Amino acid sequence: MKRQTSSALLPGTSTRSSQRVPVLAGTTASNGDLASLFECPVCFDYVLPPILQCHSGHLVCTTCRPKLKCCPTCRGSLGSIRNLAMEKVASSVLFPCKYLSYGCELTLPHTEKVTHEKLCEFRPYLCPCPGAFCKWQGSLDAVMPHLMHQHESITSLQGEDIVFLATDINLPGAVDWVMTQSCFGVHFILVLEKQEKYDGHQQFFAIVQLIGTDKQAENFAYRLELNSPRRRLTWEATPRSIHDGIATAIMNSDCLVFDTSVAQFFTENGNLGINVTISTC
Repeated sequence: MKRQTSSALLPGTSTRSSQRVPVLAGTTASNGDLASLFECPVCFDYVLPPILQCHSGHLVCTTCRPKLKCCPTCRGSLGSIRNLAMEKVASSVLFPCKYLSYGCELTLPHTEKVTHEKLCEFRPYLCPCPGAFCKWQGSLDAVMPHLMHQHESITSLQGEDIVFLATDINLPGAVDWVMTQSCFGVHFILVLEKQEKYDGHQQFFAIVQLIGTDKQAENFAYRLELNSPRRRLTWEATPRSIHDGIATAIMNSDCLVFDTSVAQFFTENGNLGINVTISTC
């Protein structure tokens, strides 16, 4: 199969009421009506146990509370009064996931809500471009358009078998090389990261991530390979979703890892070519 070769360049007040009174049908309130009682007047997320109230009985969530000097509803002292009655009510309510607007339709007990939201497949995607300090976040479909328009220095290649050429790998300090690869109807992002470790010791970390969900990533495998006369260094793995980021993989060395002395065996004029092959499982 013919390989494509390209250089990877360095990447560069709401007007809603603060308290809502639920509408009751007869003597029984719906789950949605009860959940609305726990709405934080600042961020409109839910106030979950442990629940503290001000002296007038108003609630604020634990995220907003430390940022406030007074109650946002009555301007009185926040106090530290535990509202055990509301905590008891909360135990009987199912709360919607905070990513409802992104498509998640689950409702959960408050004891499961936070854990679910950390892993919810509908949670927004962060910009996967490392080292760019980009604060963008959005839907999965918007990731590639964001990379193409806001990170134009990132090279994009087509095909399941390509060469990722990282230029000037001897540049001092911590450096990232990034490119995207499209095949099998999906997109992948390839990252080579150089880190300063200790006493001037430097290490390289190379990883492939799917611009998709964790479940979709299970359908693919990737191989990274460094080649030179009589030498070969290979890494094979299942790609991670960009939801996971690369920090955990690097910390656990769950990627292709090599130091500068090894890199010199495979460089030519300061450039490093990594063969990248994507396959389906």
